[in-house]
Amino acid sequence: MKRQKRDRLERAQSKGYHAGMNGRSAETCPYQGTDARGYWLGGWREGRDSRLNMMK
Repeated sequence: MKRQKRDRLERAQSKGYHAGMNGRSAETCPYQGTDARGYWLGGWREGRDSRLNMMK
């Protein structure tokens, strides 16, 4: 059970990272739960930062 929960949160972070890399807004987060939303936004921030660093 714990592995399933971890996988779900890792997937949320991965999806957020890809959204940030593609330039999508943080407002497009599809998750409502606080845990998954937090992981998605964390991934989104990392993706956005990676995208900005690539543009320098």
